[in-house]
Amino acid sequence: MGRLQSFTISSLVFILFMCVPPERETGSNLAKEKARLDSLRNKRCPRLMSSAAEYYRNRDWKQTVKIYSEITSLDCDEWNPIFAPPQEIYQYYAIAYEQMGKFDSSEFVLLDGLQKLPDNIELRKRLAYSYKRQGKLNKEIIEYERLADLSPEDINILNSLSKLYKDNNRYEDQILIIEMILKLDGNNEIAQSELALAFENSGRDPLDVYRKRYEDNLDNLSYGLDYSDRLMQADFHQDAVIILKSVIKKDPTSKIAYRKLAESCIKIDDLEEAAIAYNALFKIDPRDERISIELSNIFIEIADYDKALKWADKSIDINSENGDSYAQKAKVYYYGWDNFRKNPFSTDDRIVAKLAYNYFIIAENKGYRGIFNKKAWLDENSKDVMYGKAQWFMAEDKVKRTRKIKPVSADYFWITEALIPEESWK
Repeated sequence: MGRLQSFTISSLVFILFMCVPPERETGSNLAKEKARLDSLRNKRCPRLMSSAAEYYRNRDWKQTVKIYSEITSLDCDEWNPIFAPPQEIYQYYAIAYEQMGKFDSSEFVLLDGLQKLPDNIELRKRLAYSYKRQGKLNKEIIEYERLADLSPEDINILNSLSKLYKDNNRYEDQILIIEMILKLDGNNEIAQSELALAFENSGRDPLDVYRKRYEDNLDNLSYGLDYSDRLMQADFHQDAVIILKSVIKKDPTSKIAYRKLAESCIKIDDLEEAAIAYNALFKIDPRDERISIELSNIFIEIADYDKALKWADKSIDINSENGDSYAQKAKVYYYGWDNFRKNPFSTDDRIVAKLAYNYFIIAENKGYRGIFNKKAWLDENSKDVMYGKAQWFMAEDKVKRTRKIKPVSADYFWITEALIPEESWK
C-alpha cells in the first residue's frame, strides 16, 4: 500500500511538471503575438486613419463611427501615437456620435479615451457637453470642476462653471469661481456684475462688491456710476451724491453723472443742488428739451414760477413739436394759479386758468399722453374757474380794443403772455 501511494504521488508530480509550459516558450509566444499584431497594425492602421479622416470630412457619421471602432479595437494609438494621436481618435469618434444624436455613445467613447488620457482638456470638455445634452447636470458640473482643477487659469472654463452654478442656484459656489476669475482679470466687468448679482441672489449685500471695485479702480468712471446706481437703489442717495461728484470731478462732461446727481439731490430734497446739476447738464447738451422740463419741475417745487416758466418756454424753443414741452408750460400755469388763486376767483386767476387750459389742449394735439393733465377738470369747471365770454363781455373798452388781456396783479408778475379772446366771445 505504501509503495502504491509513493508511486501515485511521484506520478502526479511528474504530470504537473510536464503541464507547466517552459518560461522561454511562453515569452516566445507573446513575442510572436505582438509581432503579429504589429504587422496587422502596420497594414490596417494607416488605411483606417485615412478612411476615418475621409469619412469625417464628408460628414458620413455612420462610417466614421464604424472606422473609429476598428481603430480603437486595434489600439492604433498604442501602435503609433504620432500617426494615430489618441486625442484626435477619441475626440472625432465622439463628435461623430454627437452628430448622430447619440450622446450616450459619445459619453462611452470619451470615458474610454479618458482612461488613457485622464488630463486631456478637450476630451473632458466634450464629455461635459455630452452630459449637458443628456440632461445629466450634476455630472456636467463635476466635469467642469475637474476642468477647473486641471486648468485653473482658463477663464472660459471658469465662466462656464460659474454659469452652471448660477443655473443650479449654487450661488456661494458661483461666488468662489467668480472671485477666481477676478484674480486673473481684475478689470473683467462682466465678472464684476455677475459677482454682484451672485451676492444679491445669495442674500448678501452687493454694495460691498461695487464699493470695492470702484475703490480699487478710481479712474474707471463706469465703476463709479455703477456704484452710485446701487447706492441709489438702496436709498443711500447722500452717499451716491458724494460718489457722483467725485466722478464729475474726473470727467466734467459726463452727462450720465450729472443726471444721476440731479436725481439723487431731488431724493434728499436738495433742490438747489439738483438745479445746479441740471444747469451744468444743459450746458453740455443744450438741445435736450427734457433737461429744461426737469429744471422747470424743480422751480415749480420751490414755487419759483418765474424760472419754472422760463425753462418751460426754453423746452418749447428747443422742440416745438414735443407735446411734453407744452404740457410743462400748462403745468407751470396751473400750479401758479393753484398757489395764488383767491376766493372767489379774481379776473387774473381766471386768465391764468384759461392759459393753462389752452396749453393742455396744444399739448394733447402734439401727442402728449402724460399723467399730469388738468384739461378735463378745467373743462368741467370752466364757468366757475376760467376766463370766458362772460368775463370778456364785462371787460373795459380799452382792453377790448387791444384784443388781448393779461394778469396785472403782483402775484402773477412772472406772466407776460396775454390771453387772446376767442372768436365766439364777440
